[in-house]
Amino acid sequence: MFAYDLRLALDSMKRHPGLSALMVLAIALGIAVCTVTFTIYHAMATNPIPHKSDQLYAVTLDTWSAERPYDDEKPDLAPQLLTYRDAMYLHGAKAAPRSVVMYKSGALIVPERNGVKPFNPELRVTSHEFFLMFDVPFQYGQGWDAAADEGPQPVVVLDHETNEKVFGGTNSVGQTIKLGKVEYRVVGVLKPWAPSPKFFDLNNGSFEDAEHAYVPYGWGKTLELPVYGNTNCWKPEAGETYQDFLNSECVWLQFWAELPTAADRDKYQAFVDNYARSQKAQGRMQRPLNNRLYDVEQWLDRNEVVQRDNRVLIGIALMFLGVCLVNVVGLLLAKFLNAAPLTGLRRALGASRRDIVRQHMTEVLLLGLAGGVLGLLLAVGGLAGIRAIYSSDFNGSSYERLTQIDPVIVLVTLALALLAGAIAGLYPSWRIGRTAPAVYLKTQ
Repeated sequence: MFAYDLRLALDSMKRHPGLSALMVLAIALGIAVCTVTFTIYHAMATNPIPHKSDQLYAVTLDTWSAERPYDDEKPDLAPQLLTYRDAMYLHGAKAAPRSVVMYKSGALIVPERNGVKPFNPELRVTSHEFFLMFDVPFQYGQGWDAAADEGPQPVVVLDHETNEKVFGGTNSVGQTIKLGKVEYRVVGVLKPWAPSPKFFDLNNGSFEDAEHAYVPYGWGKTLELPVYGNTNCWKPEAGETYQDFLNSECVWLQFWAELPTAADRDKYQAFVDNYARSQKAQGRMQRPLNNRLYDVEQWLDRNEVVQRDNRVLIGIALMFLGVCLVNVVGLLLAKFLNAAPLTGLRRALGASRRDIVRQHMTEVLLLGLAGGVLGLLLAVGGLAGIRAIYSSDFNGSSYERLTQIDPVIVLVTLALALLAGAIAGLYPSWRIGRTAPAVYLKTQ
């Protein structure tokens, strides 16, 4: 029966190719707009580490001025970053099973490989727990240990791209590479790794690339490596030396703790609060006690990775699809009523109302499927256009990730197209199924 209905649907579309093409195009335009919007929203809203998102916590302390909050619009929020003294104390206390302190920096690489020019990669100056906490995948070797942090030892982990550029993609573990003035020994090489959003550091952009090289945290102080991320101070700071900067109340360090259980979290919250109380007794942290632990989902929400505008765009896209469907309904009514004499003949030959509705719904679903496929093609073109527009931007690779259609979006798009077709065709199919055949048979 389905094959018969499908043949009738194809014959109907062939009899009115222009009208059928117009309906397919109307559905395709609505689907394309929704697909582009859904793709970007899906990339933004995806949890980058779902299996550990309830175990990893960004730690914030309210070290800001007693006279004013960190954020005037959201006075209940503490700074997103920590001061050097606070980060060093929390990390050194070992109150969490694992914790990581880090920031973004950079240094010049002068490759020894012929034909490769010197370049300035981004560095992540971090403690050794970074790789285990965030499940960073290794292609060769591994990270360093705690002793390398404290030394600091001249060791480095390279990302996949930098290893390709400097060492031709070979196993470079044990090789040396010069970063700035120091020669580092390569202890690990990462597999391609680009968590999106870049949840562990949202300060320079939620969807920027991960850093190209990773060095032990101790090198930050030893070499006075610059801060490439945000640095915020609530008062003028005296002194001009790097040590003065470390002693200041400026916030610039990211700090995360791994807390596997709810009991671990409660215990660590109490530890952080007690530390803040001890600092209050010394004249620091004079604002009301406001120390928070954010898991990954809460941290993305706190930093508004998926902004309100993106959610509004989803609604606008669906409204546009609705307008397209209203037009399709009108076109379907015109088409079905124009073919009512043939429908009346089928009814006279014994077809039931259910048969008529099913046959017309088969045609509608076929139109919806065709609109979905065309909509996907239009969406791919639209996303390619977005990538081309922003390809010259300093963060162009972010748009590369944000505009990639994955299998989930393809399935959602096709399902949405079929649903849209069914919704658009429900009333016209019911209407033609309810029409009395005698009216049309008398006119023939």
